[in-house]
Amino acid sequence: MITNPVLRGFNPDPSVVRKGEDYYVAVSTFEWLPGIPIYHSKDLQNWELYTHVLTETNAPDLKKLPSAKGIWAPCLTYSEADNRFFVVYGVMNSMNARYFDVDNYIISAENINGPWSEPVYLHSSGFDASLLNDDDDKKYIVSLEWENRDGYEKPGFISVAEYDSHTQKMIGYPQKIWSGGTNRGCIEAPHLTKKNGYYYLMCAEGGTGYGHSVTMARSKNVFGPYEGDPKNPIVTSSPGDFNERKDSDHLKPKYYNPESVLQKSGHGSYVDLPNGETYLFHLTGRPFTPELRCTLGRETAIQQMEWTADGWLRMKDGSNFAKVSVTPPSLVEHPFTTPTTRDNFDKDLRIYYYAPRMMPSSFATVHNQQHELILRGQESLSSLNKVSLLAQKMTSITGTATTRMKFDPEIYQHSAGLVVYYDNMNYVSLRKYYSETLQSPAISIIQLENGDRHEMLDTRTACDGDVTLRVQINNRHLYFEYASDDQNFTRIGPDFDLSKYSDEYCKFGEFTGAFIGLFACDTMYHNHEARFDYFDYQTDIQQEDFNAPF
Repeated sequence: MITNPVLRGFNPDPSVVRKGEDYYVAVSTFEWLPGIPIYHSKDLQNWELYTHVLTETNAPDLKKLPSAKGIWAPCLTYSEADNRFFVVYGVMNSMNARYFDVDNYIISAENINGPWSEPVYLHSSGFDASLLNDDDDKKYIVSLEWENRDGYEKPGFISVAEYDSHTQKMIGYPQKIWSGGTNRGCIEAPHLTKKNGYYYLMCAEGGTGYGHSVTMARSKNVFGPYEGDPKNPIVTSSPGDFNERKDSDHLKPKYYNPESVLQKSGHGSYVDLPNGETYLFHLTGRPFTPELRCTLGRETAIQQMEWTADGWLRMKDGSNFAKVSVTPPSLVEHPFTTPTTRDNFDKDLRIYYYAPRMMPSSFATVHNQQHELILRGQESLSSLNKVSLLAQKMTSITGTATTRMKFDPEIYQHSAGLVVYYDNMNYVSLRKYYSETLQSPAISIIQLENGDRHEMLDTRTACDGDVTLRVQINNRHLYFEYASDDQNFTRIGPDFDLSKYSDEYCKFGEFTGAFIGLFACDTMYHNHEARFDYFDYQTDIQQEDFNAPF
């Protein structure tokens, strides 16, 4: 059986495509770079992080964008006629006053691992834009046309317009085609596909929270009229009929379903297999209870589907309830070699590292022969501009992360260390810095909680020479340790509540997830370096308990 989620940690808004025997899923990255990870599988059970779409050559400028802005909801498709992959994505620039200022782009490549073309601007008509490669060589862009006018239903309508790939221009203004297949409201995430003469419009409804769902409509004409599936929603964590059209809040915690391990199930994308089987990918969340805080963010799950005799897509078991355990497809199992948890920095920078708002290569260097990572310090971890934070997605609420660091701070503006990070206003770090009080290098803990900064002076400890830093994560609890060697660790500081590093608790961001990483700050000249011998992030998913008390 397949156990959900199949892509653990911050992996929202999945978009799936098949080319031959290979399956690919693209997910959102918001303010993190490299942008738009693509995961690869041959059996829909085993997955590897394969490549990224937005890298040094074509990454957008995300500096100074607040948390939860940036790269939203990619749509990955493959056109046999063009023999090319296409990705449509939006760059959310602002949500001030609920205007949702976004620029939508299209990019393409012959091979999934690139090189990708330069981005072509499409329009700014709402978000979650996606592409249909029609069978008559025409292309269409469908998106949520965001509504900001008073007196109109929010968030808006699904709209479609033709895209001329030869001139690389949109044709006319988008036309409104659909306002939803349920009364849950907050329609978004449209995907257009064509099958057996019908245009199928898959959407998300209910908000990307606890009322989330996948719905479907169809039409013989791309511009409509569309009819909704009479069984909508076709996938959800919260079955039932509720009317939330007048409530534009996306979270809707009142629809938390205690009977479901997977919450927030919605924003779907399906793939038909050559053998006639069909599977749907959707985002989901697993919150700490009773507070309903998703530290791991929105993850990706899979469900077994089937097409009915009258041409509707439904879950295989006849329900619409998202399942944890799913029967795998009839494909030959194809496991991948699992990367070691310990990175000794003896090769190029591994694919799973990310940085907020800028490419890691701009401040991180791996010296293969010396087996060390060098981070050039820049601004504070609270900056929205240039931050030297090299991080991995947190994929479990249990585990440890350990590093060995060489760092000689000369002034108090120099610091480096280990951090659990949700966004620039919410993180906790064990850092080494220069203490003018002790007149020597020292370690201490700094915590930011919704912008309130707590420098824990009672943890200040003189520290000369190399130091090993570790964070222990035990469900809701996390705490730090340090050692002069790699064996004899001393605990430092109190327990911290891991659940607070979550979409729901953090007031300055949403939609992403927690990270664990290494950082360096030089708020004087932006050039003082920290060196790391290794980074080892280990998890133990068998010990996870989202009901654990603090």
